[in-house]
Amino acid sequence: MRKRVSSIFVIGAVCATLGAMVFAVGAQAAVRHIDATVISKDSSAKTVVVRSESGARLTFLVNSRTKFERIAGGFSGLNKGLAVEIDASNASGQWVATQIEAQSSSGGNGGGSDDPPGDDHGGHGGGHDDGPNHT
Repeated sequence: MRKRVSSIFVIGAVCATLGAMVFAVGAQAAVRHIDATVISKDSSAKTVVVRSESGARLTFLVNSRTKFERIAGGFSGLNKGLAVEIDASNASGQWVATQIEAQSSSGGNGGGSDDPPGDDHGGHGGGHDDGPNHT
């Protein structure tokens, strides 16, 4: 009987550990917000390479669900030197852009007319940390 209880305890501990690992992997898929400058793009691969404010070089996959704001022509409007804000999730080791928005050059904190109240997009010029998912 004692052996059976020990086995049940070990199985429970293993299940709890595996559950925690699954939760941690799911947390990696959280959406991140990155302020960056476009370095290059690859039209055939549908990727854009940017340099984040912290200096990291990041590559994002752009797909049919990627939304573009204030970028005339969408993907074709991503030109070298363009300051952008990217919302992305990491799916299987690849960053996928869910939204790419041109940063406003107004320097204020008013946001664009299409932004909902409290939206940090537009006008802040970068440099503001919007929380733990902001890079």
